[in-house]
Amino acid sequence: MELGIILIVFGIFMLISEVLAPGFFIAIPGTVMLALGLLGLVYPPALESWWTPLLVVGVGIPTFILTIEFYKKFGPVAPPITTSATSLKGKKGKVTVDIDMDSLKGKVKINNQIWSATSDHPISAGTEVEVVKSEGVHVTVRPVHQEGQRPPSKKVEAA
Repeated sequence: MELGIILIVFGIFMLISEVLAPGFFIAIPGTVMLALGLLGLVYPPALESWWTPLLVVGVGIPTFILTIEFYKKFGPVAPPITTSATSLKGKKGKVTVDIDMDSLKGKVKINNQIWSATSDHPISAGTEVEVVKSEGVHVTVRPVHQEGQRPPSKKVEAA
């Protein structure tokens, strides 16, 4: 009976550790220990005989499989979404740092990520923009125009 309680305590400790630091996969041995501990409480001689190793394997393998199935059911179904420069074309965002022509000092926030930005004409912070091209870690943007608004004209320098 004492061995059953010890296994239950260690199993609970491992499960709590998994909750606090997910992805460590300590829940599998924790679940097996918990199952063996419960078996030891119900039938104490099971953990104190010569056939205990067979019992550990007999209980451990099904518990292991059930824990893996539990992870599959409640774990993420799809791989995490990653953003690449090629997937940004057509996306809308907001200018966070003024964009100057032919400079990468401007910044745009797109899908909660900040990207260096350039444009054919200056765009002030707070303006909603659309990505027209992306290269590496920077994007080329243009302002998104609301109905009834005219697009800003390009500055023409006098010769």
